[in-house]
Amino acid sequence: MTAAAEASRLPRRWRHWLWWLAPLGLVLVVWQAADVARQQALQSLQQDAENELRLSATGLTGYLSRHAYLPRLLASREAVRRFLAAPQSQDAMPLNLLLDRFRATTGVSDIYLLDRHADTLAASNWHRPNTFIGENYAFRSYYTDAIAGRPGRFYGLGVQSLERGYYFSAPVWLDDTAPDATPDGVMVVKVLLDAVEASWAEQEAELLVTDADDIIFMASRPELRMASLAPLSAAERRALLATRRYADEPLDHSGFEVLERLGQRSRLVGFAHGPLAGQRFLGLRRALPELGWEMQILKPLDPVVRAQWVSALLAGGLYGMVLLGGGIGWQRLRLRRERELFAERERHTLARARDELERNVASRTRDLVETNRRLSDEVEERKRAEADLRRTRDELIQAAKLAVLGQLAAGINHELNQPLAAIRAYAENARAFLARERLESADRNLAEIVELTGRMAEISAQLRQFSRKGDERRSAVSVTDCFEYALRLFQARLQEAGVRVERRFPAAPAWVDADPVRLEQVLVNLIGNALQAMAGTAAPSLTLSVRADHETIELAVEDSGPGIPPEQLTRIFEPFFTTKSPGSGLGLGLSISSRIIDDLGGRLFAENRAEGGARFVIRLPRTRPAAASSIRRQENAPHA
Repeated sequence: MTAAAEASRLPRRWRHWLWWLAPLGLVLVVWQAADVARQQALQSLQQDAENELRLSATGLTGYLSRHAYLPRLLASREAVRRFLAAPQSQDAMPLNLLLDRFRATTGVSDIYLLDRHADTLAASNWHRPNTFIGENYAFRSYYTDAIAGRPGRFYGLGVQSLERGYYFSAPVWLDDTAPDATPDGVMVVKVLLDAVEASWAEQEAELLVTDADDIIFMASRPELRMASLAPLSAAERRALLATRRYADEPLDHSGFEVLERLGQRSRLVGFAHGPLAGQRFLGLRRALPELGWEMQILKPLDPVVRAQWVSALLAGGLYGMVLLGGGIGWQRLRLRRERELFAERERHTLARARDELERNVASRTRDLVETNRRLSDEVEERKRAEADLRRTRDELIQAAKLAVLGQLAAGINHELNQPLAAIRAYAENARAFLARERLESADRNLAEIVELTGRMAEISAQLRQFSRKGDERRSAVSVTDCFEYALRLFQARLQEAGVRVERRFPAAPAWVDADPVRLEQVLVNLIGNALQAMAGTAAPSLTLSVRADHETIELAVEDSGPGIPPEQLTRIFEPFFTTKSPGSGLGLGLSISSRIIDDLGGRLFAENRAEGGARFVIRLPRTRPAAASSIRRQENAPHA
């Protein structure tokens, strides 16, 4: 039975329902995850809002309450009582100055003294155009409370300044010993609220303070101040106007509206118009009974929306993975059932063939065992041959390097003989100077000896670096540094032969992924061949160039010699092929160099120049250097 036949057994209507249930399940999972995320995010946001609201309410209450003592303190001062006893016969200026000093010290807005008729006798703002002196405040509740003998509190807009303030008042008695004594005046302190609102601007929330009439008296956003939470009726406007609490402010509706109630003190709110229109907030309320206010905090719902989106995407992705896993599992089940059916059909066929195979197995087993033994011996022999070949190749490479060192021996001998002769002369002179106690001259000779030994150490370090074996570990290598290293090995030969060296290097370093020792060996071999080709040539010239593009680095060594015969261009990279005289070389240099470049993933080829001479080109893949990649090795530095 085929998979198609098995699938056809499923009723068509069930398959049709599956196509509808899959997206419906996706919608249900996404909706449920978003709803759970919304509830959790709202709960977390509500906890943050409650903490911020509690701290803000405590700060506001503490800021205002710390000035409640001030009117009682001033009402008890002898200077205030003495002036209030006979204000007409005294100069009010000393009391004005006293009140102004208290205002500056305590940081309040204004302090002023009222007589029993609510006329202002003295004030800290006596020198301002909108001074309170001479004004009557009998309509203010802080006066009526204090003149009745009890402390008073009031909030509203100032009649003169139109600034929002909170007022504290205390009665002033001239004789408080009599049982029926009544206050003779009222001391009033006004505190501005701008400093508290300025601190609210740093919070990531909107703060509102409303009174019993739902008038927004304080707000972190200035546009919401002196507005109502709900539209006011004409009667309510007349009642508020009669109290003069908010002067002549229009008290328009702020656009505040409740979108959803979440609990007793929390709800989702928004604004129909105004600066916050189009935004949704989580609103919490907290009563301030000692001030007669209610504080509200509005936290934006952006974290809730982000949490819903993240949860919905994660749930959708998980649902998709589960659905995909179910589909894969169902498909695997179909394939397994099909394999079982196929196995059942083939079991009978295999049973018939099994008996015949068992008869043949015994006779073929012996042949297979013998063949397997021979193959194992051949594999081991091949592994040993490959190991010998690899070892022979490395020895040939090292022999080629030592052959180049032999070619460099004359120049190196010259380079070392000169410093040795100079060291001997400087040493003999130093001994003579020491015998004559000419220490400064001896010191200069010793300094020259130190410099010459450093030069000899540098020459020996170059030879030691070139003669060592590479470890076949690759790193980011600067090709220009490799060229400079190879040239230092031939410095003496270049000077003696008068070879002009032309460098055509790019401004930016060019890097390849290679073993620096093996790449340097190839360059030394190519430069040595070029010098041999130019032997006896008038005005020999050696050109070293580096060209880089996006993917490859091209290194070229060009000489001004006679060039390579065309019939030999195809054979120069063959092992043991050489055009040198017998005894001058083994013919392995270019063959080994070509093999090294192939191992590095590049290509080495040769061509003749149109103006004469040969040109050897190396092409290697370009790479980017690591942070600490450099071919400058410590063994190149001279040793003291």
